[in-house]
Amino acid sequence: MIIVTGAAGFIGSCLVQKLNDERFFDLILVDDFSDEEKNKNLLNKKFTAKVNRDEFIEWLNQNHRFVQFVFHIGARTDTTEFNPAVFNKLNLQYSKDVWKACAEFGLPLVYASSAATYGAGENGYSDDISLIEKLKPLNPYGESKNDFDKWAIERSETDTPYFWAGLKFFNVYGPNEYHKSRMASVIFHAYNQISSTGKIKLFRSHNPDYKDGEQLRDFVYVKDVVNVCYWLMHHRKDSGIYNLGSGTARTFLDLAKNVFSSMNKPENIEFIDTPLDIRDKYQYFTEARIERLRRAGYNADFMPLEAAVNRYVTGYLNLDDRYR
Repeated sequence: MIIVTGAAGFIGSCLVQKLNDERFFDLILVDDFSDEEKNKNLLNKKFTAKVNRDEFIEWLNQNHRFVQFVFHIGARTDTTEFNPAVFNKLNLQYSKDVWKACAEFGLPLVYASSAATYGAGENGYSDDISLIEKLKPLNPYGESKNDFDKWAIERSETDTPYFWAGLKFFNVYGPNEYHKSRMASVIFHAYNQISSTGKIKLFRSHNPDYKDGEQLRDFVYVKDVVNVCYWLMHHRKDSGIYNLGSGTARTFLDLAKNVFSSMNKPENIEFIDTPLDIRDKYQYFTEARIERLRRAGYNADFMPLEAAVNRYVTGYLNLDDRYR
């Protein structure tokens, strides 16, 4: 039996599909299942049961002997939410409860961290745990993820799952993010803008070191993300915190041009001011250092932006049935 928290969400539901593709069907899906739009992500997925996230810890206390692995993907991920109490409850304390249960019952654990822990990147993007104390996230979401990472690496051997991995997701995009509204990927928003207006609006640069549209991000396709998760489920050694990005930063212009190309539309790009509520917290460059993941033995290639955008657009966004 395998647990996936955040199972109705973007990455969680894609992980469920990956497990199904690999013939794992004895899955326990954990989430707040009250959002019918999110629940569409679970269409045609095979699993044993759903458990409400508020009931999960008690469920695990009673059923842990049947569990082989725990993927804790669920989290509040809204970077525009600035109430720390929301993140302290859903990201920090809840993750501690999941960790403690896994440690007590001898269950291996993979949990979702975030590249938002790196803040503006002034300390670089290395996943060396000695740097975690120096990181300065730009919002309460990033702070909650960094606080949990710090808490995890401070645990003693007797208070730690026998295998655990925290994954710092970079800019993930792909199918099943349709419910995320403002927090969905730029690719998803670009596709919708082109479909309705024939053009894309990108944020203007407010940093003299970057031209408009040349802000850089490490965009990583969700299928690559779940492939790493699946590999770790079998690897079960080299515990620690890992960056999970493509390892190659690309510009927003690259992204936009590839969306136009995948849609067979002429390029039409407009620049708009970055909203004031996020302007002073905007990242101009992110790029995952993935040497640690490679040293652990993960040697699969990450899909290039051009191929992944095309697959997302033509294989999902262009179709009436996007939930596959």
